[in-house]
Amino acid sequence: MKRGEVWLVNLDPTIGAEIKKSRPCVIVNQNALASLPLKIIVPLTTWNDQFEHAAWHVRIMPTRQNGLKSESSADTFQVRSISEKRLVKKFGELSPEVLEGINQAISISLALD
Repeated sequence: MKRGEVWLVNLDPTIGAEIKKSRPCVIVNQNALASLPLKIIVPLTTWNDQFEHAAWHVRIMPTRQNGLKSESSADTFQVRSISEKRLVKKFGELSPEVLEGINQAISISLALD
């Protein structure tokens, strides 16, 4: 379980507008960070053309490397820390270019600029 990997994650139970159900997520924390069995993830959702103007969404095309089956979006406004026990199955790994786009979108979501 390392940075840039795409995993099926069980996000339930959720409250309110939190993204829910089991869905692909990308691990974004530094690999050597902390000793707790936690991962910081960004959930993926189905791409919608309305996301084109939302700087916190990053378009991800399906590839053999990332294991995704459809065009997706990393919703960095939904970044969260989860237990490793929520990770169900590894799909693949994102390219460095896509991961860099997610880094930039997280910076926007968290006002880190």
